[in-house]
Amino acid sequence: MNIRDLQYLVAVHDMNNFSKAAERCYVSQPTLSGQLKKLEEELNAPLIERSTRQVLFTALGEQVVEMAREILLTADNIRAAAKSSQDPFAGEFHIGLIPTIGPYLLPTLMPILSREFPKAQIYLYELQTWELNQKLIKGELDAVILAKLDNDTSFYEVPLYQEAIKLAVSEQDELAKCETAVGLQVLKEHSVLMLEDGHCLRDQALNVCKSAGAHEDMRFKATSMDTLLHMVANGSGMTLVPELASKKATDGIRYLNFVEPQPSREVVMLMRKQSARKTALEVFANRITELINPNQAETQEHAA
Repeated sequence: MNIRDLQYLVAVHDMNNFSKAAERCYVSQPTLSGQLKKLEEELNAPLIERSTRQVLFTALGEQVVEMAREILLTADNIRAAAKSSQDPFAGEFHIGLIPTIGPYLLPTLMPILSREFPKAQIYLYELQTWELNQKLIKGELDAVILAKLDNDTSFYEVPLYQEAIKLAVSEQDELAKCETAVGLQVLKEHSVLMLEDGHCLRDQALNVCKSAGAHEDMRFKATSMDTLLHMVANGSGMTLVPELASKKATDGIRYLNFVEPQPSREVVMLMRKQSARKTALEVFANRITELINPNQAETQEHAA
């Protein structure tokens, strides 16, 4: 049994297909199939039920896959620890972000990280929260940046910044004439445009609407924040927007603050508790806080 065999096994489980698993591992399908057969012979037990239509894992196979993931993750941590001992900021970093953060944070952040950490090869992935968490657990990502999850102790959490939720209305809307912050009651009995299921901002927006007596506009569910904002700019409704997204200029839209206590969300970075990249990732996190909220970064530094 070797690391490569375990990689083949996990790849077949993830792809549910021998050909695709072989492509992912950069080997031929006969090579992959043959190695897995040898693994089963070594264990003297079947791990996979093979048929022309589907790939099914035996009960033992499922157990071995989960243990194999742990072994592969440990092996990756060993490699990362060896690299970090020489330079914690060198090598590959795989970081995921939710779609309501990525487009508004990365254009400003990436030039800073590239300039300050030239040996870091940063790979970015924009996915919904549940996908990010799964890839973080599997070791496919080193860290994820998303809205804070309540009572989640599975990962090591680094606070990044707090951002207000604002109301976005068309410049032609009566509310656009407001010169001061508005109360949540302005939403009462209004319909609010939302993102589709799977976006954490949708859940936050629904909570705000519930407390304000508003409801979701069921005529349309957007796949992205940009689509929502274009709908608002065209006079098709109103929506709720994180503060960072509101800083990106969009013609035809007026952003309104809510009066205190205004709705908000906390953005955090999550990583595995035993991550070998923790030192570098915490520095990256601090750079994000400094970029978005310098005062918050200074407070955290004094607290440390």
